Amino acid sequence: MSRYTARLVRRPVVIPGDWARDLHPVLARVYAMRGATSLEHARPKLAQLHPPETMGGLDAATRLLADAIDADAHIVVVGDFDCDGATACAVGVRGLRMLGARRVSYAVPNRIVHGYGLTPAMVDELAPMQPDLVVTVDHGIACHAGVSAAKGRGWKVLVTDHHLPGEALPPADAIVDPNVRGDQFASKALAGVGVIFYVLLALRRHLREQGRLGANEPDLTQLLDLVTVGTVADLVQLDPNNRALVAAGLRRMRAGQVCAGLRALVEVSQRELARLGAADIGYAVAPRINAAGRLEDMSLGIECLLTDDLARAREIAQLLNEINGERRAVQQQMVDEAERALARVELPGGDLPHAVCLFDPEWHPGVVGLVASKIKERLHRPVVAFAPAAPGSDLLRGSARSVPGFHIRDALATVSSRRPSLVDRFGGHAMAAGLSLRSERFAEFSSAMQDVAASLLTPDLLQAEVLSDGELAPDEFARRCADALRDGGPWGQGFPEPQFDGEFDVLNWRVVGERHLKLELGLAGLRLNAIEFGGWRGTPPPGRVRLAYRLEPDDYRGGDAIQLVVTHRESA
Repeated sequence: MSRYTARLVRRPVVIPGDWARDLHPVLARVYAMRGATSLEHARPKLAQLHPPETMGGLDAATRLLADAIDADAHIVVVGDFDCDGATACAVGVRGLRMLGARRVSYAVPNRIVHGYGLTPAMVDELAPMQPDLVVTVDHGIACHAGVSAAKGRGWKVLVTDHHLPGEALPPADAIVDPNVRGDQFASKALAGVGVIFYVLLALRRHLREQGRLGANEPDLTQLLDLVTVGTVADLVQLDPNNRALVAAGLRRMRAGQVCAGLRALVEVSQRELARLGAADIGYAVAPRINAAGRLEDMSLGIECLLTDDLARAREIAQLLNEINGERRAVQQQMVDEAERALARVELPGGDLPHAVCLFDPEWHPGVVGLVASKIKERLHRPVVAFAPAAPGSDLLRGSARSVPGFHIRDALATVSSRRPSLVDRFGGHAMAAGLSLRSERFAEFSSAMQDVAASLLTPDLLQAEVLSDGELAPDEFARRCADALRDGGPWGQGFPEPQFDGEFDVLNWRVVGERHLKLELGLAGLRLNAIEFGGWRGTPPPGRVRLAYRLEPDDYRGGDAIQLVVTHRESA
């Protein structure tokens, strides 16, 4: 399969300002290159959070919840089948119980049986629970039919979401979504778990003002471990508000202040709680929660996050670990099949298509998002991957992933407006979206998506760039520098993890784990250990290379050991 050639680009040099004397100079340089002008900006605290009262819909939401608590009403929190939805569901259930709700249950759609969100089929599933109030988390803003069905049964509905709304809003009793048009909340980057956390903050204030909490006011910071995991997992932008939430949650987790389920998931992921970082959550913890919703039932993941019994949490975490192993195998098989299909795509001049649409009747709908992400990384093109919604179904579930500068949800809206009956449902963000359509219309959708992509994707957007923070001096290849960079986060979307570049001599190399390249590099008399995951290309590396890399502590060797994690390699 053809793939793009990434271009290594250095960020513009920014001279650091007046920083604390004990801040490592490399970290100060990195902060400045990300636009931070002070330590308060680079490392925001909880005290700097945007106040809840600036978010629209909270007054109606808190009245709805407070009345339900007063009436001892049955509140059902309806989650979503990804990590953000699972953590948001756990935060909603735990938080409402902390604030005095005695009858709180949860439910989550099954991807294959119910489809996405609060659908009429999901409402039918909820009916035996006899809810008085349904609270959606991480979805609902596009669930018009489901909200109408719930209202038709006499239930009240509170929608909490962070996805972009359509032209009309669902007929809920209250809606809290910072991306609703005209909402004054300063951060539009909250994950679904962040939105429900803000709802709970506002509810606590409302109950406090009514004098209903007394001296034993609940400490909602106990929920920040879950808020952190959901925020990191959903790949939302880590703006100052989200960085404050994630940093506080990571501090609590490293100090052992973590729910039993997350403790068990960290253990089964073979990570250390005391050194946990955002990358550990993104690459190890979150995929194990996500695996439940992809191949099984996300109720299993939510149960893991809600139990306070560590033994039970460890049982579920082990099961989730096994499901995640199965998910990886299914994903790799699907990626291999997608690559073989792409190898047969020939365009004039050997060019890649502007957008890639893939469908296989044997694919699993829970894994198409991961396939789309993998192919997008290989091609640097928007990718939409489809699978049957259920075995034998003619309804397709699609998952889309995009490249910077191409808003995939808006692109789907353009396709839908040009061909109104083509897409059944869609929703999402700039970089990721979901949709459904009939299998007989896949070719028509692919053509329409190509037209939209060709009209909007300029050559510079199709050129992938690897951004570097410049070179490190020989004396900066040190454990103190590596520790400072690791601990200087949280790093993530919009506040990327530091990486550097330079030219090195390749002194030794070997293949490990069939696909990874272990390197010994030479620079100015130094001998440096490096690893490039997935870096084995079938031929030995040249004797001199230019690399982009992250400088990390090598905890496996311990002591002062460091290693370079290679993210890009080319001949020098």
